Amino acid sequence: MANRSKHKRRSIRLREYDYSEVGAYFITICVRDKKFLFGVIEDGKMMVNDAGSMVIHAWNDLSARFPFLQMDESVVMPNHIHGIVGIMGGIGCRGEPCVRPMSSIVANQRNKTNPSEPSNLGEHKVRPYSLESSRSSPRGTANDSVGRIIQAFKSITTVRYAHGVKEHGWEWFSGRLWQRNYYEHVIRNEDEMSLIREYIVGNPMQWEVDRENPAADIAEAEEPWKVREFSSSEP
Repeated sequence: MANRSKHKRRSIRLREYDYSEVGAYFITICVRDKKFLFGVIEDGKMMVNDAGSMVIHAWNDLSARFPFLQMDESVVMPNHIHGIVGIMGGIGCRGEPCVRPMSSIVANQRNKTNPSEPSNLGEHKVRPYSLESSRSSPRGTANDSVGRIIQAFKSITTVRYAHGVKEHGWEWFSGRLWQRNYYEHVIRNEDEMSLIREYIVGNPMQWEVDRENPAADIAEAEEPWKVREFSSSEP
């Protein structure tokens, strides 16, 4: 039986960090109750169903809705999605041909974090969503923030999934398609970017130990790319 305590992630966020500033982020969004709604894993490959295809298209289309957003590697799993996004300057980029490569976003990220808080760097943090906090906090769901992007993605996919339930017999869900929280990780450098890309691409092959798989007997290590990073140059 799976050890559920191993599936929990720490809920520490970068203090005083403006999540609408230029940066690259690793995002994970999970289905409520970890239901398998988007397909199955067969022989280490993700076999998406129609709902999974819808989620893929909705994710990739976010850059059309948010012109300052740059999409990178992503994968849809049976009950969650992983993706890397880059925020290319927010409001300052609207209406302009902002084509800053992801590598420059990552390089710039090192100057956007408070050096006095090294213990917070690299955490894959839970980001709570609250209607009340989004009204009072400019960082909650500001137009250019990660929170606003995820809010839009959840809204779009929920509406489309509900349509699929009604019109195409997709599996029914109760009340909310996605978990209220999502997970975010500020990508600090090119090495970390490469590790996270590798993790995303290989995620289907690691399904048997995936922390989002309720049937996993042994959960994967907390943030595998960090483990590899620590084994090389990190103190």
